[in-house]
Amino acid sequence: MRLLLASNSPRRRELLNLSQWSFQVVMGEVNEHPLPSERSSEYVLRLAQEKTKSGAAHGNVGDLVIAADTAVVDRENGAELILGKPQDALEARSMLYWLRGRVHRVYSGVAVLRIGDINPLSDVCITDVPMRNYSDEEIEAYVATGDPLDKAGAYAIQHPVFKPVERLQGCYANVMGLPLCHLTRLMMQMGETPPTDITAACQQALGYHCPVYAKILSGVRLYK
Repeated sequence: MRLLLASNSPRRRELLNLSQWSFQVVMGEVNEHPLPSERSSEYVLRLAQEKTKSGAAHGNVGDLVIAADTAVVDRENGAELILGKPQDALEARSMLYWLRGRVHRVYSGVAVLRIGDINPLSDVCITDVPMRNYSDEEIEAYVATGDPLDKAGAYAIQHPVFKPVERLQGCYANVMGLPLCHLTRLMMQMGETPPTDITAACQQALGYHCPVYAKILSGVRLYK
C-alpha cells in the first residue's frame, strides 16, 4: 500500500510529515468554484472527495489517497461568504481589514479513498478563528511580504511576525489546512494506525496546547 497526498500545498505536506507515514505527493486538480446554494461544509467536503478521485489516477488498486480542501468563511447579512486566495495585494489588504477584530470560521473537508473503492471516507472540521485587532501598519507590512497571496483569507495563522489570531480554542492544524485528528480517525477506519502519536507531534510542532483533540478522536462533533 502506498499513501498518496493529492495536494500541492506545502503546509499540508508539512503537517502530514508529522504523522511519520511515508507518502508521495500527486496532483488532485478540481474546479474549485462553489455550486449554487452550496453550504461551506458541503463545498469543502465535495472538493476533498473530488481531489481523492482525481489523485487516484496516479496510483494503483489498494493505494490510499488523502485530500483536503480548506475555506475561510465569514458571514455577511446572514449569508456565508467564502474568502479564497486574494488575486493581488489590494484584495489581500481588503480581506485583512474585513477580518480584523472579528471571529470567522475555517472549514476543512478531509477525505481518504482506497483506490478500487467507489467512494472515499470523509469528514469536515470547523474552527472558530478570533482575529486580533492588528494595526493598519501591521497589515501593510504583512502584505508587503507577499505571504497573503497564496492563503485563503489572505493570512497564515502560523506566520511568526504577523500572528493574526488570538485565543484560538479549536483545531490549529485545521486553520493551516489539514486537520490531523480528523485524518487520523479516517485512516484508522481504513485499518491504518499512524506510526506515531500524531496529537503529541502536532501540538509540539505547532507550539499549541489543543483543547479539542480528545473529543475529535472519540468522534464527538464540535459543531452541529
